[in-house]
Amino acid sequence: MAKQVFDTSLKCEGCVNSVRKGLNELLGEEQWSVDLNAPVKTLEVSSDIKLEELSPIFERVGHSIKNQA
Repeated sequence: MAKQVFDTSLKCEGCVNSVRKGLNELLGEEQWSVDLNAPVKTLEVSSDIKLEELSPIFERVGHSIKNQA
């Protein structure tokens, strides 16, 4: 399984909690993590999932996600 990294608009643990349920349902627990210490908060997933599948989880709670530049 390939690891992928995406840039997000998440800023804090509360933001992460807002997407936690959706990510756990889609990817499973322990299959994703967010680096809140990075200047741009990144989501790392252990899956070949597409951005289009992740976007609704973030948009539903007012956040964004994009492919890492």
